[in-house]
Amino acid sequence: MPDKKISKKKQMKGPKAFWGKVLKPGLLSANILLVLMIGGIFVMSHFGITPQIKEVFSKPQYTYQIGDSEITAYLVMKSIITAIIIFWLAAILSAFGERRIGKISRIRASSRVLFTKIFQIAIYIIAFLIGMDVIGIDLTTLTVFSGAVGIGLGFGLQKIASNFISGLILLMERAIEVGDLIELDGNTTGFVRKNSARHTLIETLEGREIMVPNEDFITNRVINWTYSNTKARIDVAVGVSYNSDLELVQRLITEAALEHPLCSKDPAPNCFLRNFNSSSVDFLLLFWVDDVTKGRWMPQSEVMFTIWKKFKENGVEIPFPQQDLHLVSAPGLNLVKNENIGQDEIDDA
Repeated sequence: MPDKKISKKKQMKGPKAFWGKVLKPGLLSANILLVLMIGGIFVMSHFGITPQIKEVFSKPQYTYQIGDSEITAYLVMKSIITAIIIFWLAAILSAFGERRIGKISRIRASSRVLFTKIFQIAIYIIAFLIGMDVIGIDLTTLTVFSGAVGIGLGFGLQKIASNFISGLILLMERAIEVGDLIELDGNTTGFVRKNSARHTLIETLEGREIMVPNEDFITNRVINWTYSNTKARIDVAVGVSYNSDLELVQRLITEAALEHPLCSKDPAPNCFLRNFNSSSVDFLLLFWVDDVTKGRWMPQSEVMFTIWKKFKENGVEIPFPQQDLHLVSAPGLNLVKNENIGQDEIDDA
């Protein structure tokens, strides 16, 4: 199956999409918004508007007492504006780092994804710490909060944390990469199209797109057809009549595989005599294809058609199951039959 780009989904409308754009805008929009925000703050400070706003929104009617701390409306506004500016700046740095890392061709694609995720995580952690410090929140007060987050990760966010860590493990081990042909439990086979922090996108041979949690690749058995190379073996079972020339059959089956353009010459195809069954002599053909991503069923089908044609040309028969039924006369059967006939004649009379 040829590679194809994953089409972008239509952007969701509504409050969710709006807040997503506010917290993490695109690179261009983040630059524009950041310039406008900083420019507005500079203008208000230059014309003395900021002290007036602080005086108005720091009045007692806009002040709330929580323990020993006073929270004013001005502090809330300042915190929101500071957080937005810092997160927009983090979005700019994150997008810039992602583009720069993506252009490094000396490292593998999976390593680029791993480095990008580590860079983004570090950027947002630093932005969070800087934001807390600028707002004036003592980081030591986050001890209770961090404990609550730990409990939440242990219970409510266990699966999310597990999938995230599993995704990092997959990227570091390079076990599953974009473009690999894999097979999961349940005979789900497809190509890896995208690695993300929570899931891996699989495009099946039927064209379906399945988002598989990263944890499944760690805890379950996964077949990677292209992990170290793209070669794959194809098996074809053939049964012939007992009246056939077995050496001729073996040669014809091997020739059918060698004539196929996708059949690998190293290793060469082999044909083995496997069983003497009740109605056929069974052979097994083993041949390899150099690139399994081009498909396995088509080469198998075409080789089987070639075998059929060669058998027809050389008079080799492919039998179907047959059974011989032997009737044995039991002692006394004729006597019973004659007695029944006699009784019927008596009834007619």
